[in-house]
Amino acid sequence: MSLKKTLVYPAGHAAPRGAYSPGLKVELPGGGVMLFVTGQLARAPDGSVVAPFDATAQTDYIFGLIGEILTAAGMGYGDVVRAQTYLTNMADFPKFSAVRDRYFGDSKPASTLLEVKGLAHDGCCVEVEVTAMK
Repeated sequence: MSLKKTLVYPAGHAAPRGAYSPGLKVELPGGGVMLFVTGQLARAPDGSVVAPFDATAQTDYIFGLIGEILTAAGMGYGDVVRAQTYLTNMADFPKFSAVRDRYFGDSKPASTLLEVKGLAHDGCCVEVEVTAMK
């Protein structure tokens, strides 16, 4: 059985640098849909880093990007079932958490948080990827 897959490229996002898409929507048997959102970094459409090393501003920007991908796939934050977060400094967790909680509200997806040595672009201190189902 072959599942229908649709690449999700919201207008205005920075172009991917490689063989991936910002989102991959998969139609499941029975009418369900899953959306896999690639790890998002705070990069402007021109590729520059937004608010270098500012965890609050980057988190807000990233959740804006994720929201656009969810919307393009016909979903919203309430459909997110899993979130993975990567921080370059665990001391930034309270800043990240305050912003994340505004976006997720009561949906409370299963989550993983890791501290990492670095991310793909210098100045990025937060990366978030999500999985959604509808």
